[in-house]
Amino acid sequence: MLLVFFVYQHNEQLAAVSGLFILMLIWGYFKEGPIILAAKHYHNNDFERAEDLLMQIHKPEWLSKKRRGFYEYMLGGICLKQHKFEEAERHYELAAQFPLRSANDHVAALVHVANIGLRQNNYEKAEAYLKLATRQEDKISAKMKDVIARLQKELKNRKAN
Repeated sequence: MLLVFFVYQHNEQLAAVSGLFILMLIWGYFKEGPIILAAKHYHNNDFERAEDLLMQIHKPEWLSKKRRGFYEYMLGGICLKQHKFEEAERHYELAAQFPLRSANDHVAALVHVANIGLRQNNYEKAEAYLKLATRQEDKISAKMKDVIARLQKELKNRKAN
């Protein structure tokens, strides 16, 4: 409305600033999207609402790198909760390619892919992703180290059988 008002008043400088503000707002929406709102619902275990917000993003490739990784990570978690393992695996693989909040989240994405590969008897893939996860072992939590150790043990047992 300000843009129209400034054009009507023949104030080109303020009209240009208003137009620039509108362009920045639109650009920010496409680079950020409703990721923050979806993250709030995701962390409150309201996965339906988080998924609805994430599905509003029609071109996830337009998101910034930080937002894209978190977008894929949340979608992977939602698909995992819905037992859509192939989709979850694909989303976690994509999430691991982008920067995430912490090294622990990055390792968690790798471990999820390894776990899904293990459950689908794809031992080579599980082993490869576990190796990637253990490369960052000094940056992750003790709980994640325990999960990695259990998966490695289970992988050894399954490969032996």
